[in-house]
Amino acid sequence: MGKEQMSPETQAKYDELEQFIASKGNKEHELIAILHKAQGIFGYLPEDVQRFIAKRLNVPVSKVFGVVSFYSFFTMKKTGKYVIRVCLGTACFVRGSEKILNEFSEKLGIQPGNTTADGLYTLETVRCVGACGLAPVIQVNGKTYGNATVQSVGQILEEYK
Repeated sequence: MGKEQMSPETQAKYDELEQFIASKGNKEHELIAILHKAQGIFGYLPEDVQRFIAKRLNVPVSKVFGVVSFYSFFTMKKTGKYVIRVCLGTACFVRGSEKILNEFSEKLGIQPGNTTADGLYTLETVRCVGACGLAPVIQVNGKTYGNATVQSVGQILEEYK
């Protein structure tokens, strides 16, 4: 996308990212920090943003893509305002997280990996959030809900209307 085609809002996001990259000295070893900042600004890491970062750091786009695709906390898909992550790790799974996932899926009308049509919710699965003692665990935008139940799904969604 050429700069002349960008909306003022999008241009402001790229300007903010460019300033952050410059503050890091345009150094390749700052790539992960820069990607975190970019995802915070844009909400996800589309190809155009990855190309922009690669150009500013003078590294191949494949290197940026490799880092983005390797780490699960980076996403290349636009997500909803609220990202719901249901843990399917062993402790959570044996305590019923699959039923909880199915309840979220039914209530939201989407399958895991998708976003509701209104752009409000994204439903994802994760393998472990490191809170096995609280199993089953749900996270919404980083907030952790332990000892979740199928019944608690509605209460959790109520918080994020």
